[in-house]
Amino acid sequence: MAGQDGNLSVRLGADRALVTPSGCIKALVRSADMVEVDLSGRVRRGRRKPTSELDLHLRILCRRPDVGAVVHAHPPIATGFAVAGEGFETFVLPELILQVGRVPLVSYGTPGTPELGERVEQYLAEHDAFLLANHGVVTLGPTLDGAWIRMETDA
Repeated sequence: MAGQDGNLSVRLGADRALVTPSGCIKALVRSADMVEVDLSGRVRRGRRKPTSELDLHLRILCRRPDVGAVVHAHPPIATGFAVAGEGFETFVLPELILQVGRVPLVSYGTPGTPELGERVEQYLAEHDAFLLANHGVVTLGPTLDGAWIRMETDA
């Protein structure tokens, strides 16, 4: 994640998660900076405001109990595909097939709004990675490492 771009969430239990704080340079975020929220979005612990993409993260965590972490970033190559209106529907690289599967292009939803989460919902049952039209990438995993590895593979 470059600068203030991107965000992540990690499930802490059936009803809560840790999320990155809004407006922070992600490379400088420490554990004390993270914000604990319940799955309805109420802040339970933390001094900072949660990520502006909180709705997106919570929709995913609520609808996919198998997901332990969500990573959202803007890697240049994958984001280029998203801006060009192209998903990764054709398997070209074995690594992509094994780590990620098919990566659909989700139609545009304004960042930081419920609209973005609504657009992603239709793909949640069958995919663990999504290109967001004119925006970036979201990857899911059973653990933070799993979601991060999928992001690195997509990038």
